[in-house]
Amino acid sequence: MPYLYKSWDTTYKNPFGAIQQEQSCQFTIRIPADVQLDFAPVLVVFRTGFKERFLPMNLTGQEDSCNVYTTNFQSKFAGVHYYYFSYTSNHIRYYIKRGDACHGMLDIGEMFQLTVYAKHYRTPNFLKGGIMYQIFPDRFYNSGKPHENIPDGRVMREWGKLPYYQPDQNGHVWNNDYFGGDLEGIRSKLDYLADLGVTCIYLNPIFESHENHRYGTANYRKVDPLLGTNEDFEKLCADAKERGISIILDGVFSHTGADSVYFNRYGRYAEPGAYQDETSPYDSWYHFWENKEYESWWGIDTLPNVDENNPSYTKFICGKDGVLEYWLSLGAAGFRLDVADELPDLFLDHLHTCVKNYDEEKIVIGEVWEDASNKEAYGVKRRYLLGDQLDSVMNYPFCDAIICYIKGEEPYRFRDRIMGILENYPKCTVDVLMNFVSTHDIERAINRFGGQPCDDKSKDWMAQHPLTPEEYEKGKVLLKCAMVLQFFLPGVPTIYYGDEVGLEGWKDPFNRQCYPWGHEDEELLLYTKQLGHIHRKHDVFREGRMEFLLLDPNVLGFSRYDEENGYSVIILLNRSNTTQTVSLTDESFQKYAFSTVISGICDNQTVQLPAYSYAALSAVKKQ
Repeated sequence: MPYLYKSWDTTYKNPFGAIQQEQSCQFTIRIPADVQLDFAPVLVVFRTGFKERFLPMNLTGQEDSCNVYTTNFQSKFAGVHYYYFSYTSNHIRYYIKRGDACHGMLDIGEMFQLTVYAKHYRTPNFLKGGIMYQIFPDRFYNSGKPHENIPDGRVMREWGKLPYYQPDQNGHVWNNDYFGGDLEGIRSKLDYLADLGVTCIYLNPIFESHENHRYGTANYRKVDPLLGTNEDFEKLCADAKERGISIILDGVFSHTGADSVYFNRYGRYAEPGAYQDETSPYDSWYHFWENKEYESWWGIDTLPNVDENNPSYTKFICGKDGVLEYWLSLGAAGFRLDVADELPDLFLDHLHTCVKNYDEEKIVIGEVWEDASNKEAYGVKRRYLLGDQLDSVMNYPFCDAIICYIKGEEPYRFRDRIMGILENYPKCTVDVLMNFVSTHDIERAINRFGGQPCDDKSKDWMAQHPLTPEEYEKGKVLLKCAMVLQFFLPGVPTIYYGDEVGLEGWKDPFNRQCYPWGHEDEELLLYTKQLGHIHRKHDVFREGRMEFLLLDPNVLGFSRYDEENGYSVIILLNRSNTTQTVSLTDESFQKYAFSTVISGICDNQTVQLPAYSYAALSAVKKQ
């Protein structure tokens, strides 16, 4: 008996996933022929805050003892829509809703989601098919170049030492230890990054700030003196461009530093800031209460919140010759927006307009940890991915899915996590998603795979428990499996500096240690380069679709394919500690004619997968 409805199957919903504004989408349900209907079933569609639309469905045939009903829907309006089906039999109303990840079931479950994005929504091409590399600037490479006008209060450390993590006697961690990584250091390593296959660098904040993470901005129009100068940034962008590499900056616009030219709580700057003087041009950016108390980011008093919709602040960031335009003019390819869910819609609208008016190929990426298509923040349904705010987001849902699968979660659960995002996000967004397994905000993947869970561990424990040799080897083999998924799922593989050479680290600040120049894991580095070579060589990883083929307890198989010419790359991954054998004559692969082995061991239509290994095969879909 066929399903009542399956949202991932184009025989039920065509096209798959999100649709464009005014694009027609066909919906089909199958109802057992022995069910006597009082009248035709209906498709019910609505947007949050608007009334339902009821679309009658037409009987179009019979299949497998079922009556087949079909209707078409198109929306004049962009937005997240929800839908279900309804019919009556013997005067009793029945509903077909989402009972699990994609199947329609009678009278149980939730609404199905249909994302409708704006007709004009396009995402930049430069990132598609490429590889991103995230750098925490202070910890990547110290060029040794002398820098002038270094602010007071900085403690310079020897490269490779453990970052400071202990609070002072008042319980405050000042984040004032620096290892001297700089823009010139990044520039000097561009050949290394190009050889790794990198096409885009995402830099954690580089603007002047008085904490090593630089998320408390002191001057939006100035590179931190310890990193270099604005001219150094311009030169970095120019030299990177010669190697086919773009540079994306971290934009921190929900708060500034208390120690900044705008707030100036500690009197570092000559001109009075908002904390000192109500007549400061920046006073209206902040919210003050009695006794100099003020609103701050998550209660951290070194990070006073700004009112992003204050006209003065919005103009300063998004206006003509404002902060955004200035850095774009120096060569930045776009911005990753810190805590995007704390930026109001109106501010995001202005920011997006500014960046796209400068150049449609400049990119805006948001830090969103959940499904960004249906995210609600502070009681507001966000509209990040509808065409007027973000091009892409940091793909934490994929990261979580990869980590959990490699650590043993059921393959069907992994499939459901991945397909849920592919179904809800516009295809143009999917093609530029940041796919990572580590970032500056979470422990490194090698630690998550090789070591103990650290959520309940103290900073002292983290400092005193580097991975043992046995834990490192375990973490490494599982990291390699995770990287296969990171590189070959839809989106842009994003390497957190040092992951490619085995750099370890628990949570902040241990995940921000110095790159181990001269002590790299060369075998892991070579493996990463091989994955990158395959990713960049085959166009299906640029904009290709995806289909799961095999969900064995130990072996995962999926296809990345080009719909027009039928060319595919089949990926097989063995996450187990024993050799697995896959026959290409099995039903799962009948639709493919295999041509060449890209990577792996294949003989006579049989693929041998040693423990913790993968294979990549090129194929063509049979007509």
